[in-house]
Formats: sequence, C-alpha cells, structure tokens
Amino acid sequence: MPVVPSARAVNRRGVLAGAAGLFLLGGCSTEGPAGAGGAAAGPVAEGFPVTVRHALGETVVPDRPRRVVTLSAANADVALAMGVVPVAIPRTVYGGDAEGVLPWVRDAITRAGGAFPRVIGSDDLAAVPFEEVAAAGPDLVLATYSGLTAPEYAQLSAIAPTIAYPDAAFSTGWQDQTRIAGQVFGDPARAARLVEDTTALLTGAAREYPQLARRTFVYTGGMDGGALGVFRAGDVRVRLVTDMGLTLAPYVEQNAPGSGEVYYTVSTELLSRVDADLLIGFFGSPEEEQAFRSTPGLELLPAMARDAFAPVVGADRVVASSAPSVLSIPWVLDSYLPILAAAAGRAAG
Repeated sequence: MPVVPSARAVNRRGVLAGAAGLFLLGGCSTEGPAGAGGAAAGPVAEGFPVTVRHALGETVVPDRPRRVVTLSAANADVALAMGVVPVAIPRTVYGGDAEGVLPWVRDAITRAGGAFPRVIGSDDLAAVPFEEVAAAGPDLVLATYSGLTAPEYAQLSAIAPTIAYPDAAFSTGWQDQTRIAGQVFGDPARAARLVEDTTALLTGAAREYPQLARRTFVYTGGMDGGALGVFRAGDVRVRLVTDMGLTLAPYVEQNAPGSGEVYYTVSTELLSRVDADLLIGFFGSPEEEQAFRSTPGLELLPAMARDAFAPVVGADRVVASSAPSVLSIPWVLDSYLPILAAAAGRAAG
C-alpha cells in the first residue's frame, strides 16, 4: 500500500490493519517452535478441550492446535512468541519487505529455523482470504486482534474453530492477546512470562527516561478531511504510550463524541483548545510527516507551538507501535523512546 490510509479509514476497518499486516498460519509447540507442517495427531493434550468466549461467540478448541491461521496484525507476533512457526503468513503491504514480511516476523522465523512460510493474501487489506485459509488446512483461526465481522467469523468457523476479539474490533491489548494465546495453545505459563518480561521492559524504559513521567499527550494519525485525527484511551497505540509512563491528556476523553469509537476529529479552528504536553503522530514516510507539519493552522496546537511533537516515521515503526505485541514492542522500543523523550524535553522548555 503506497499511502498511509486516512485515520478515519484506519479506525473503521482496522486501526491500521493495513499498517499492521493481515494473516499468518502456524504450527504450534509449547516447548519450542514446531515444524512448518505440524505434527501427526495423537492423544488429546492435557488441559484440552478449551472453551474461549469472545465478542462474536464461543469457541471450543478440542486439542492443542498444530496448524493455526492467525488473522491480522499482532496475532502472528504472539503466535511466534509462543513458539508457533507459521506454515503461511500474509503479504503485508504496509511495513513489510519486498516479500510482504514484517522485519520482526522475519527475524523470529529465521531464529526458529526450518522452512520459511508461504506468503498469502492480497493488496485488498479488508479482504479475508478464505480460500487460502481453507487450503492451509487449519485446526484453529486466531483473530483476537482483528476486525472480523459476524459473517466473516461464521465463514471462518466453517473452516476451523475461530477465536475473535474479546470486546471490540482492533482493540485487544498486547497483554490480553498474549494471555488468550497462552490459553488456546495450552501454555498459560509461557504467556504469563511473556507479559511479565514485556511489562518489565516497558517499566525499565520509563525509568531510563524519567522526563516522560506525568507528561500528557494526544495521539494522531494526521489530518483527516482537514481536521486533526485523535485516538482515544481505548486505542492500543495509546495504551502502549501509557505503558511507558505518559498520561493521555484529559482533553481527549472530555471532548470525545458520545459514540464508542476510539477515534474522532478536531477541526482546525479548535486546535488551540487541545491541551497536551506532547503531540504524537504516525507517518509512513518523511514526506508525509513534512506535509502534516505544513498544515495551515497546525501551529495553533499548543504542543506544536512548543515543538513538542513526536513523529513516528516509517511504515515498519508505525506497524510495530500501532499494533503492539510482545514481539514488536522490543523491536521498536529503542527507536520509539528517544523520539518521545526528545519531545518531552522540548515540552519542558
């Protein structure tokens, strides 16, 4: 995808589904990465069957999955972190390399060894590749971070047991994604360790950059129809920033519309009222960042007037921070934190 989707499109069909990559297939092992083709069926594993309740229904996983299809960003990451080697992964058109593979995903697969997965899917980021999913012969479809609709869920469930998001589309935090994966893969202890280790990494980062503490921020995806796009507290990228010790500006929730969406816009003439220490934004390229900076009226935003702007630039960084996981957070943190810290320093004057 050559252009970053508008913030409104991003929210409604995926909160950066395109930026985060779509589909993965995997084999599973709780001791370590399994082979790409999975293992022959045997006795039912201890702790199975497992029942998972989610926003689109209730799913029974009869045995430890061996061929897992993971839909949308972060599901692939958490599967790999749990020791799942994919048999096929999606062509990720935003943030991926020439083959459509995200860098931390490629790193994890390479470390695991064995045959590299097939790359499936198309440039149509909203389309679930049902035929390719079915052809993979999955025994589980993991979609805890996705935008599945009820009809899509029903169609996938006819192929294999499918687990959707627990509450709302594209709103499952990295902690819950990992815990659910631990449940369905039969290794909650490993999932708990991943959550603990990643939490410790973020806590350590906050200690390393004390200037972030108590700084307020607004998170934007840029201009949307001449207005500033703003992400609310329920958005996963916002929650990652708060995990690093910053505080979402009270303005964001105080001025949010009555709907439950995690995104809204603020017209240019009201930007002077957006009270926050920092403005954080994501941009696919330096050119897109510069175009945003050149927006007439943006200087009315107090954070921009202080040059307390923290741009996350580059499609891979955008994906890693917009659909955070226990795999992508360590990959992006060393580049993300200095950007936030520099803006916090400028905010302090």
